[in-house]
Amino acid sequence: MAELNETIHQPVRLRIMAALVALEMGNEVDFTYLRELLEVTDGNLGAHLRKLEEAGYIAVNKIFVERKPRTFVSATAAGRKVFQEHVAALESILKGK
Repeated sequence: MAELNETIHQPVRLRIMAALVALEMGNEVDFTYLRELLEVTDGNLGAHLRKLEEAGYIAVNKIFVERKPRTFVSATAAGRKVFQEHVAALESILKGK
């Protein structure tokens, strides 16, 4: 049986990765957009992003826009690969292979 990725398998992190891999490579989304999309708190989203960043699956880019801090997030090449493998493992399980 195919192996699930325990880091990505957590529901919020799975939804984060799904949102990020839907973007073209190199594109990123704003922290606030992700928070509203996933309907989670700042702290909850921050903790999940930190876990994904530590695993090397996402890149976090913090900049200042009009003297206000903004955080942008994107999937790394490694994160895209691991997400595709995780989806393939889920499909394998669902098909009973």
